[in-house]
Amino acid sequence: MEPRELLLGSFQAALAAADPLRIVPPQLPHPPRGRTVVVGAGKAAASMALAVETHWPAKAPLEGVVITRYGHGLPTKRIRVIEAGHPVPDEQGEAAAREILALARALGEDDLLLALVSGGGSSLLALPVPGVSMADLKAVTRALLASGAPIQDMNTVRKHLSAIQGGRLAAATRARALALVISDVTGDDPTHIASGPCTPDPTTYGDAIEILRRYGVDAPAPVRAHLERGVRGSEPETPKPGEAVLAHAETRVIATAHASLEAGAAWLRERGVPAMILGDTITGEAAEVAKVLAAIAREVRVHGQPAKAPLALVSGGETTVTVRGRGRGGRNTQFLLSLAIALDLQGATWALSCGTDGIDGTEDNAGAIVAPDTLPRGAHAGLDARRMLEDNDAYTFFEKLGDLVVTGPTRTNVNDYRVILVA
Repeated sequence: MEPRELLLGSFQAALAAADPLRIVPPQLPHPPRGRTVVVGAGKAAASMALAVETHWPAKAPLEGVVITRYGHGLPTKRIRVIEAGHPVPDEQGEAAAREILALARALGEDDLLLALVSGGGSSLLALPVPGVSMADLKAVTRALLASGAPIQDMNTVRKHLSAIQGGRLAAATRARALALVISDVTGDDPTHIASGPCTPDPTTYGDAIEILRRYGVDAPAPVRAHLERGVRGSEPETPKPGEAVLAHAETRVIATAHASLEAGAAWLRERGVPAMILGDTITGEAAEVAKVLAAIAREVRVHGQPAKAPLALVSGGETTVTVRGRGRGGRNTQFLLSLAIALDLQGATWALSCGTDGIDGTEDNAGAIVAPDTLPRGAHAGLDARRMLEDNDAYTFFEKLGDLVVTGPTRTNVNDYRVILVA
């Protein structure tokens, strides 16, 4: 197979390993004596809801509401799918989150609250606390997105501005609560996935204020006032690990980045390409991470360490981009453009980096592909790779070369998938 086909095929295998229509049904519980209400939020919410509907007993009660990103909906019959704003929350998500919280509060001890949680839910399940407006929440979210803060830190702030996240959804119901979670964060800690609506939260108001300070985020006055009241004890904290208020809640992580890396690596090995997994928790500035992985690729090609070429270096995680330029692009294209520059045409090396949700930042692509001739083709097209990297304009670079990977919504999300193929 051609290198491009190998890269794209391994990515498709990684996506299949996180397909909700395959992984949700084996995790479904038996129907309770009472009602079953399905709620949820995330980029995989619609496909998870469809999986529940398809495999739930026809005669057993089933209803509910889930929230997904605009353009990620699917037709369902018993569970309503609402589309809302991501990565910046909006009023549509706020109204749906308010409805979800009301549904949870209405359930009794014989009922079941089935929560379908996936990446993107932090923005989609947007119900700000009293005193903080949606405009305030939008402003602090935009500032955090541009700051380069990792998702765990972003969600620490958002949990302490939310009436439904940080364990508060499960705490609001008397029913048994079961959360099925598709992980999009490094480490797969469910408290960070969609800001953990059914999971205890070990972070504090003080942590949230420190994060705003660390990343230089100038939050709106109502946001700071709420967090400061929380530090003084005037606002209730999120439910903490071990608290009885969440004794009836269970969380299961049913899909992870590492499982998708394993699937992609296995697909390559089946086609005669040795593959080594470098890890699913690689984080940091996208451009800097690319330099490190380029050095590993060079070590493979020149010295045969940690293994000889040909070799596919497979990795996952979620890098960040501190936005300083005015161009277009997300963390995957930023990573790849930096990688191409760092490789400097040394050897026949190919690479793919894509978001498993089909979205790189806020663009319409999942990622892109780097080939040995990427930089010469760019120069021939009049593109200055280094300048465009500095301007955060990697999307435009790969768009001009026709090397973007566009999948459309995948309706799942287990972080980024990267392969460097050292020939």
